[in-house]
Formats: sequence, structure tokens, C-alpha cells
Amino acid sequence: MENVFGTSYSDVEDKKLIVNALGGSKAALEHLLKRHYQFIYNVAFKFVLTHEDAEDLTQEVLIKVILKLSQFNHQSEFRTWLYRIVFNHFLNGKRRKKEKSIVSFDSFASALDRMGFENLTTAEESAWQDKIEDVKIGCMTAMLLCLNREQRLVYILSEIFEVDSKLGGELLELSADHFRQILARAKRDLHNFMNNKCGLVNTGNPCRCPKKTKGFITAGFVNEAKLQFNNYFVQRISELAVDKIARYDHLMEEKYATLYKDHPFYNRDKSAELIFALTADPELKAIFNL
Repeated sequence: MENVFGTSYSDVEDKKLIVNALGGSKAALEHLLKRHYQFIYNVAFKFVLTHEDAEDLTQEVLIKVILKLSQFNHQSEFRTWLYRIVFNHFLNGKRRKKEKSIVSFDSFASALDRMGFENLTTAEESAWQDKIEDVKIGCMTAMLLCLNREQRLVYILSEIFEVDSKLGGELLELSADHFRQILARAKRDLHNFMNNKCGLVNTGNPCRCPKKTKGFITAGFVNEAKLQFNNYFVQRISELAVDKIARYDHLMEEKYATLYKDHPFYNRDKSAELIFALTADPELKAIFNL
């Protein structure tokens, strides 16, 4: 899979697909969406925490993109045009259900504390590795919701998907310097919380994923029959890394991002279903000569 945020990205194929799609090729339109669907979905999932909301958010914004596609003038890079629409929708759309329940680092810390600790036996810890991983991914993703929307999106793009400040600024219509400033504040707040609370970062902290697993199951945050976070994937985000060279100012900062990049890159592509549902729409048919 081509990393659409990578330095080797080229929009030549995208622009050919746009011409063919507007000329009446449903296959070209589906292929165009397929090239970007997974990346939009995976950023959305980190942004809103649940698969259901990420799916809704992805489909909402892709419908908006489809209806505006004839306005693309081919003079600019398609990636910039597309993701400005996508991320503007992410930042300014309605608040999703988890955004309403996870509002600050303090409230999140209190919620974690209320679950308490319960040690697993050696046999349980060995047998429950998938559930423990689900807790770890879910908890870390929930931490991101403690950031405000702009900080959250900048952190996801920069630290998880390795989008540099120049490209990140272009996609969010910010200067590279402003992008870096937002990132610095997001890292400060998130890393302070993790350093003071999370046992993955600071071994002196009592909070441990195995000790929290039974509490997460009891509270309904982990569904034993259908894992929400450690599922639906075929690779890790780190396998799609933009740069394989170290690009961090401090080694201590790298370990935070590494923890997030070890999370799944989800395979939830529903571009074909979206196109099928939309082909009955008269406005879409007129735009694409279907």
C-alpha cells in the first residue's frame, strides 16, 4: 500500500482517475477512493476512538469530496486539495460520543483510578494477551481525546503517521512554524500525562495494562467476544512509516511515538459499498455521467 503521506507520493494516478471518473467510469471513482479510504479511516479512528464513529466520519467526508470533485482544477496537488477538505471536516464537524465523555486528562485519570487494579494469574496473563493488547491500544487512543481537536490532529499526523511540519501545515492551512508550535503543546500535555500515569512509559507508575484488563472488561470497554482495537488489521502503522531514519530531537520523545506507531493500521475499506450506495443519487449521476 502506498503511503499517501510519504515523500514519494505522486498524484499522477489520482488525476488520471479523476478525469476517468468524471467521464463516467464508476471503477475509476472507486479506485480513487480506495487509494485514500484507509488513511482517512485510520486518522479518523485515532481522532474519535470508535470504529462506528470513524466509519461515519470517513463516509461523511468522502461524500463531500465526491460531490466537490468536479471543482478540482488540476493546478494544485490533489493530496493537498483532498486532505484540506477531510481535515477541515474533522476539525469542524459535530462532536462524537467519545469526545463528549473524555474531556480532559484529569477526568481520564480519575476514570482509570476508579477501575482499580486486579492482578492476573500467570496463566491468565498468558491466555489474555489479545485482551491486554486491546486495553493498551484503547487506553492510549483514549488519551488522545484529552487533547483539543487541533492538537489531537496535529499529533496524530506528525507523531503517528510521520507527516513533516511543511506538509502538515499545507494540509491544515497553517504555516510550518505554527504546526510545530501546536505539536509542541500537544506533546508537552500528552507526554506529561503519560510520564506521570502510564506504566508503559514510566516503570515507576502503578498503572499497568494487565492489571487494568479485568476492570476494562467489567466496565464494558473491552468486549471479550469482539475486540475493538486489536482487530481488523493486517499491519502496523510503523510499517507505513514515512522515514526510516531517526528524526527526533530527543530520544526520550521517540519512545512515546513508537508506542503509538506500534498500533494497528486498520483494514476497514468500504469504498465499494459507498459507491454502490451513492450511484442511485441523481446529483451524483449528473456529476459523473453515470
